[in-house]
Amino acid sequence: MRNTVTKISLFILTGIMISACDAVKRVPMGKKLLTDTEIFVNDQKEKSENISNLLYQKPNSSILGYKLRLNLYNLAKLDHDSVYKAKFANDPEKYRRKSKWLSAKQVNRLGESFYYAGIHDFLRDTGEPPVIIDKKSTDKSSTRLRSWYFNNGYFKTTTRYETDSVAAKKGKIRYYVTTGNPYFIDTVKVSIKTPVLDSMYNLRKENSLIKTGKQYKTIDFNDERTRITTQFRNNGVYNFQQNFITYDIDTLNTNYKANVDLKINDFSYREGDSTKTEPFKIYKISEVNIYTDYGVNNSKSTANDTIKTVYNNFNLLSTSKLKYRPKAITDAVFINKGNLFADFRTTLTTRYLSNLKIFNYPTIQYEVNKKDTLGNSLIANIFLTPRKKYSFGYSLDFTHSNIQDFGIGGSTSLSIRNIFNGAETFEIAARGNIGSSKDLANPDDNFFNVSEYGLDMKLNFPRIFMFFNTERIIPKSMIPSTTISLGFAKQQNIGLDKENFTGAMTYNWNPKRNNNARFDLFNIQYVKNINVGNYFKVYNSSYKRLNNLAHIYNANPAYFENGNLIIDQGTNAFITDVLSGNPAIAASEEDRKTISSISERRERLSENNLIFASSFTFSKTTKFDIKDEGFYAFKTKIESAGNFLSLIAAASKQLKNQNGNNTIFEVEYSQYLKGEIEYIKHWDLNRKKILAFRSFLGLAVPYGNSNSIPFSRSYFAGGSNDNRAWQAYSLGPGSVASINDFNEANLKIAVSTEFRFNFFGQFNGALFADAGNIWNVLDNIEDDKAVFSGIKSLEDTALGTGFGFRYDFNFFVVRLDLGFKTYNPADESGKKWFRDYNFANSVLNIGINYPF
Repeated sequence: MRNTVTKISLFILTGIMISACDAVKRVPMGKKLLTDTEIFVNDQKEKSENISNLLYQKPNSSILGYKLRLNLYNLAKLDHDSVYKAKFANDPEKYRRKSKWLSAKQVNRLGESFYYAGIHDFLRDTGEPPVIIDKKSTDKSSTRLRSWYFNNGYFKTTTRYETDSVAAKKGKIRYYVTTGNPYFIDTVKVSIKTPVLDSMYNLRKENSLIKTGKQYKTIDFNDERTRITTQFRNNGVYNFQQNFITYDIDTLNTNYKANVDLKINDFSYREGDSTKTEPFKIYKISEVNIYTDYGVNNSKSTANDTIKTVYNNFNLLSTSKLKYRPKAITDAVFINKGNLFADFRTTLTTRYLSNLKIFNYPTIQYEVNKKDTLGNSLIANIFLTPRKKYSFGYSLDFTHSNIQDFGIGGSTSLSIRNIFNGAETFEIAARGNIGSSKDLANPDDNFFNVSEYGLDMKLNFPRIFMFFNTERIIPKSMIPSTTISLGFAKQQNIGLDKENFTGAMTYNWNPKRNNNARFDLFNIQYVKNINVGNYFKVYNSSYKRLNNLAHIYNANPAYFENGNLIIDQGTNAFITDVLSGNPAIAASEEDRKTISSISERRERLSENNLIFASSFTFSKTTKFDIKDEGFYAFKTKIESAGNFLSLIAAASKQLKNQNGNNTIFEVEYSQYLKGEIEYIKHWDLNRKKILAFRSFLGLAVPYGNSNSIPFSRSYFAGGSNDNRAWQAYSLGPGSVASINDFNEANLKIAVSTEFRFNFFGQFNGALFADAGNIWNVLDNIEDDKAVFSGIKSLEDTALGTGFGFRYDFNFFVVRLDLGFKTYNPADESGKKWFRDYNFANSVLNIGINYPF
């Protein structure tokens, strides 16, 4: 039956593709479909995409040579409304019969249904109309090519084109560009009328982008305008704009040399009906006014209805009693009385005030101080519109997972701004989830038999909250902040029913634009497992392996119920018999090691964890906005845990427990050193094609009070954001054949490459390759297959390849990726390459947004 359906589907799909393959179906008589464009520069074929992108007309897009969007467009009936009406015009009796069965109105509306209209509208909008060769567009392309080369110093460029017929109603265009010799800059003369500007220019003259010997490029002249304007406006020249800079370029009889005369005249402005000219002035800030509740009454406060508070040469104005401590606001302002006017101070002030999150985007305006008889001072007016002090948020979700057959989750949050009148922000959020699971014991026959709830609190200060002054180390220009957070979560009938307590004190600042530094003075996590006896119900793979071995070695029948080991009594008794050397069970050395490994893993994953860590994270990116697709991002982190608690344990001179470790509140605390480094690079290949690369290296080394890394701080491999040919936690460690449910280790290496391209509209595709694995190193794992022992262990690097589909909703991306096991280091058949490279063993990943 399945084969029949497949054959029918293929037959229908083939028929659709054949019917659409008439690419010139909608090309009018006497016109030609553009099938190809070629550009020849000085008789050499130009393949640069930067040049080809200059053309107004390009052939219809294709996927592996197939013009999918054009053929979809050709499938659509553009006149579906007329076709529908013609059907009844030719058979009025049919219309009367349908009108009796439905109604005249409903019959007319049928023409707007998906079958008659919707599907054709979809095909038309999704598809792409044929690109018809058009002389006007071709002439514009030729002109644009000539302009591009002209702007790059080829002043004698000529262009022409030829249109060739390649088939009926099909044609191609060849463009020919003859550039001639390029022009180079010879002499550069600078004429600046205002003396103070001339002196200022000469201070940075060596940074000029227009230099003798460089090939002429228009972009250099534009960038030089920007450089000069930025220099002047950051040094007090308030009235200066780019249009005050002009160039005279002489190329007449200069033997391909360009003599440049850069001119900056005096400031000219209109006053009444006349134009006046005067030298540019250097302006200083004489007054800074901060309107702290601007917009509350939808108007600027006046002197008669404001309360004025003077603090450190700042005037804070409000229509009622000032609601903020003055220092909290003035610390965010970098425009100071006595400073020269500077654009960068305006930008920095805007960023800092926005970062406070208690105001809407601020407005900063300048006006000449009329009280200054010399007319060279400015008043800075900063208008701040407060956000609402209280804001509420909530969400409701319906979920399905491998734990819950059905679940309802919800959260609610409250934000309080300026809680202590120092621009602080306090957030408290509560979340909860109830669900139904038929796999759990349910003696009361309750539909909702699993639950989880939690509470999180976060307090943010717009400064470094420290017992000493950090201004010299981290100046306020780095926009520092301090966050104190607390959290609690509890599970019931989920896993081992954990209780999770967290607390952290975090400092954030930006050393440079697009650089971020984070220092966690402390990050505390306490994980308490309430239902440890549920271990083998959760980690089912370990249970199955243990159960099989119990049958092989004829374990005590009292350990079984209905043919399986009893959880928890039977499993514990069988493990004890094997590891204590009970003569009734003559287990092989290999099986004894397996049972020992299962026991050790259970002990590690079910033990309570106390982590007291400090960490430092630094990240940098060259990405300036969400549309920037050519960038790199770098991130590194180092974390240390347990040292502070070790000092407390040593000072208290407490006795070590039976495992030889120190405890705090009767819990063995974790001690380790962890380091990570990640690098991401994107190459924009134009035409919505992007090559993305990511590499990651992480290592966590236990020492002192620990011989392993806590599960929550260890690494795993696989999943939608990692190696997509394996499910999460199912890859590794090393060449181990994933006998456990959640495989993790303390060393991870991962490299991924992804080629992204556009099908049509918001629908995108990708081809990817993910390589990497996890290993154990310098911990208590002794299995050679799992331990990283040197370069040779890199042979256990897994490789997954595949393809994906994505739909971009602008504010997020829905992603479907299908991964195939290309190289499986755990395959013991001797054929590690392409053994499981088929759809039956593929892994479907569903994700939100791109993996990197």
